[in-house]
Amino acid sequence: MIGYVTIGTNDLDAATTFYDALFATLGGKRTFASGGRMQFNGSDSNPGIVAINKPLDGQPANVGNGCMFGFPAISKAQVDAAYTAALAAGGTDEGVPSQHQPTFYAGYFRDLDGHKICVFKMG
Repeated sequence: MIGYVTIGTNDLDAATTFYDALFATLGGKRTFASGGRMQFNGSDSNPGIVAINKPLDGQPANVGNGCMFGFPAISKAQVDAAYTAALAAGGTDEGVPSQHQPTFYAGYFRDLDGHKICVFKMG
């Protein structure tokens, strides 16, 4: 039901490197970059749009308490790869990939601006 999500950053160059590495593991690719914004589109099997940008109001980007972005994966191996890529690109651990419920396998980390992200496989 979500058409797109926008994630704020204070360092677009660093965020570009981080999200290029992350979305490459999930079949996504950067499709737009201009000024203070870039956009990633998902694959046919994992559609969606994620925009990364400096806040339009000119204020610093900050982390929303209780907010988290969840990106679906097509396999547990893809969850593991995304988690590993995120940490290798400078992200920080928030929970190694594991089975959280019988039908929910997920790994948690924070991006370079501190946003909490979950990559998960349902089923």
